[in-house]
Amino acid sequence: MKKFMDKDFLLESELAKALYHNYAAVMPIIDYHCHMSPKDIAEDLKFENITQVWLAHDHYKWRAMRSCGVSERLITGDATDYEKFEAFVEIMPALIGHPLYHWSHLELKRYFGYEGVICPANCEEIWNVTKKVLEDGLSTRKIIENSGVKLLCTTDDPIDSLEYHIALKNDDSFAPVVLPTFRPDKSMNAGAVGFADYIAKLSAVAGVKIDSFDTLCEALEKRVEFFAEVGCTVADHGFDTQVVFDPKLTAEEATVIADATLKKALAGEKVSDDEVNAYKNALIRFFGKQYVKHSFVMQVHFGALRNTNSTMFEKLGPDHGYDTISGEPSTLALAHMLDALNKDGALPRTILYSLNASDNANIASLAGCFQYASEETEGLINLPNVVQGAAWWFSDHLSGMYDHFRAYAHSAAFGKYLGMLTDSRSALSYTRHEYFRRALCNFIAGFVERGEYPLDIETLAQMVCDICYNNTKDFFGFKII
Repeated sequence: MKKFMDKDFLLESELAKALYHNYAAVMPIIDYHCHMSPKDIAEDLKFENITQVWLAHDHYKWRAMRSCGVSERLITGDATDYEKFEAFVEIMPALIGHPLYHWSHLELKRYFGYEGVICPANCEEIWNVTKKVLEDGLSTRKIIENSGVKLLCTTDDPIDSLEYHIALKNDDSFAPVVLPTFRPDKSMNAGAVGFADYIAKLSAVAGVKIDSFDTLCEALEKRVEFFAEVGCTVADHGFDTQVVFDPKLTAEEATVIADATLKKALAGEKVSDDEVNAYKNALIRFFGKQYVKHSFVMQVHFGALRNTNSTMFEKLGPDHGYDTISGEPSTLALAHMLDALNKDGALPRTILYSLNASDNANIASLAGCFQYASEETEGLINLPNVVQGAAWWFSDHLSGMYDHFRAYAHSAAFGKYLGMLTDSRSALSYTRHEYFRRALCNFIAGFVERGEYPLDIETLAQMVCDICYNNTKDFFGFKII
């Protein structure tokens, strides 16, 4: 029987241990998709206790607590920080097999030096140990630096001032690079509540009167250019339930409908689903051209069914743990979208993420249809143009990662895989990179153990280092010293 979460945790062979300890563990981190606050980083947010850094804004933990019948008062309510922490510790023994069980223990080990088990008997001890470490200066910046992070990308709206990114860019006291990501979802959702108010804000920030689709694109182009000036090289689109793209619409037809749809939405008139879909069709074509022009990588997330519990949404708002996996298919529409962008010369380097693990094989094979280098990019980077992204959100656990690895390896070049991201609001989440890297090394070593790949340490080590760091650096074109 193996010791609980020892130094060889998840590593099932001597080769897996060697690959992890000698190579994966020492590689720095690029977190190319997270939801950390740039303000918190710029101002080096400090924490009074473990609850503030561990449980605040963490819907993973909130969902786990609800699954154990914990009162909402002890999750997002007015309970004290200690009461919330105590409630979380009390449910931990029930979380066998849950990634949170491993993540939480890794976080205590790596950032607080605590080697004990998270359980009710150790609750007060953990509270005191972590409080002392936080009082001694474990702040947001310290956590990031201690994690070996070289670069991270936050998620930012086009109307954001990026003032904190600019401050960080000019701050020589903090070595990790913090870059914005252009996330224009609110400009895409013409049928959403508050859309007209949002466009008014975009108009003011861009200095463009938005009264047509052309002027909307003019304003958005100015914001893309501004983001690029601050160092942005990444865009992100959340299509939520499914990707929608009608191939029967030409670019010209989509633009005409988009113009009429925008004007109706700005006038407060109801727009139909078909009109919104045509609007999105035209706008994604515009964004694709902008991303190619500015060498942005485009991320596409889909398969999330948002705010399913309307009662709790009305009470707490979005992002409180009431989203789930959508069963709506996206492969057909996504294929049409990629093809249309490609024909327009507007297909940037692209990463595809589906929240539905049953899409793995579909997305991996679809990405393979667009994995070639154009004459302009050939020879610049030895990586495909369109790739499948990491196991995301509800698939971000051991079996989910292994299933994802297998689908990718069966359909593409696994040695070119882009590695891990946190997709998190918490700085403590960088232990997820360790979790991923241990699983990765175990997965790769398995091919050798089964006689399916030669025991070539040099090649295997290079593959591990590439997946952990080098592929990401090259694919995004990050300039890191």
